[in-house]
Amino acid sequence: MIRRCVSHISDPAVFGRVAVLMGGPGSEREVSLQSGAGVLEALHSRGVDAFAVDGIPALVDAIRDGRVDRVFNILHGRGGEDGVLQGALRALDVPFTGCGVLGAALSMDKLRSKQVWQSLDLPTARYAVFHPQRGEDLEAAIASVGLPVVIKPSREGSSVGISRVFDASDVPAAIELAARYDGELLIERLIVGDELTVAVLDGEALPSIRIVPAGEYYDYHAKYVADDTQYLCPGIDDTAAEAALRELAARAASALDVDGWCRVDVMRDRDGGFWLLEVNTAPGMTTHSLVPKAAAVVGIDYPSLCWRILESTVLEGTVLESATPEVAVDSGGAA
Repeated sequence: MIRRCVSHISDPAVFGRVAVLMGGPGSEREVSLQSGAGVLEALHSRGVDAFAVDGIPALVDAIRDGRVDRVFNILHGRGGEDGVLQGALRALDVPFTGCGVLGAALSMDKLRSKQVWQSLDLPTARYAVFHPQRGEDLEAAIASVGLPVVIKPSREGSSVGISRVFDASDVPAAIELAARYDGELLIERLIVGDELTVAVLDGEALPSIRIVPAGEYYDYHAKYVADDTQYLCPGIDDTAAEAALRELAARAASALDVDGWCRVDVMRDRDGGFWLLEVNTAPGMTTHSLVPKAAAVVGIDYPSLCWRILESTVLEGTVLESATPEVAVDSGGAA
């Protein structure tokens, strides 16, 4: 089946003045600044009147001063991906990229994401919830999942505060690391297999990417620093399995009320089964990031991808005529 990824707007003036929101005070600040710099350069290359804004307070000031017509949100993590920004911009009647309040809030909370998926029989790994301050039985929580496990904060991203635990003696250190971040902790069954990610753009899943780090794990260093991580796209050679993964990713995003664009992270176990991990509603857009890599495979270069994401703030389902060429995306990942 052929899907059409089409740019409908050709005149950058339609967007007005665009604030590219980045940075902020959170744990993903540096990555967000890198992503924002890339987006800003891309929009400028296409003639968009865009400017950088560091953090939500500065954005609100710019909106009050009448300097913002719409927002390209690339503020990763807290504030930018948890519904706070989305709620503020809805109240201020300013269009913005990405999903709305509900989608952002659900996706940022890994526990609630899993609960929604479970209710719809979408596959996600067995887990337990642990509250470090409540004196709960940690051994019982670990036992209910069974080693090996992944211990992580339920509301952080970019591999922040995450540990893989194979031996019970390593549990306390993992809990201590994850507990540096507020909120409950997620103790999740470790899925051994391939790490995959699928970008979803306007409801259509792009080709998957299989991530092959040089080290044992795809951690923060492998994501944003190392140059020896391999990214294989499409991530699965089997056409039927690749199509099933893309369908699962699109369903997972839709289940959390995520539209516009996002990235769905998935594990594939040794038996070929898929397990949903999380949805990122303002994914990285750095030189190492995955959404631009998947888009490039189907003929959407970085500036065009930023344009496509931004034009969703104007279109909202309206089909317009454009001289911009269409890019065909087929179910096998070729363009």
